[in-house]
Amino acid sequence: GVLRMQAPLAANVNDKGNAFGGSLASVMTLAGWALVSLRLALAGKQAEVYVADSNIRYRAPVYGDLLAVARAAPDQDWDDFLALFNKRGRARMTVRAEIEGGAAELEGRFVALAKG
Repeated sequence: GVLRMQAPLAANVNDKGNAFGGSLASVMTLAGWALVSLRLALAGKQAEVYVADSNIRYRAPVYGDLLAVARAAPDQDWDDFLALFNKRGRARMTVRAEIEGGAAELEGRFVALAKG
């Protein structure tokens, strides 16, 4: 139920010597997208996954590699998501991702649309 994704600091460093905020947002968004895409693929579904919207909080600078951890939001259920996807050919899932250690967090809604 958790997806972890890492990006090197060296490729994402800003002029202050820590991780660029846009890179933190990108790795958290990509982790959320990958989690939803993977869950659909494991269920044998072909879908396009898009981020509908997201909110990000930056809490502290990051001076090491960017490690994002994504999971479904507490009020979300993968079985309900897949049932709705099977019924309508589209479904939404809210995902929470954070940079390990709590330096930044993202809550995003991802939309899955059936291919074809």
